Amino acid sequence: MKYQIKTAEKDGKRTIFDILRQKYVALTPEEWVRQNFVHFMITQKGYPKGLLANEVELKVGSKRLRCDTLLYTRELRPQMIVEYKAPTVQLQQKTFDQISVYNLLLHVDYLVVSNGVQHYCCKMDYERQCYTFLKDFPSYDSL
Repeated sequence: MKYQIKTAEKDGKRTIFDILRQKYVALTPEEWVRQNFVHFMITQKGYPKGLLANEVELKVGSKRLRCDTLLYTRELRPQMIVEYKAPTVQLQQKTFDQISVYNLLLHVDYLVVSNGVQHYCCKMDYERQCYTFLKDFPSYDSL
């Protein structure tokens, strides 16, 4: 499916319109993956645009981290963390380690990593202290 992704040139640099932040941002390979995945979540999987946020800052002491995309519940509790990498970056253990650090702070139900080519989604089970990889990325209604 094609999405209405807008790109532009600004000061000699390519930019892409972020529909969540409502502004043009630098068009990097990772940003291309983010924008396509967010459009996929909204248009094909039914995720409410108003419950998604990009580049969410987290603070751990004096250290600042940024989640690529967060999905919130209707009560505004973080529910899903999505971490993106460029298509040329293999999804390895350090990607999962990175998203796990964010989850120590947020305690979400779902963790997702994508490089635009491969996507992994796992559902957390805190009671049993484990997680399950899902075969397909869930629709919003199935969460």
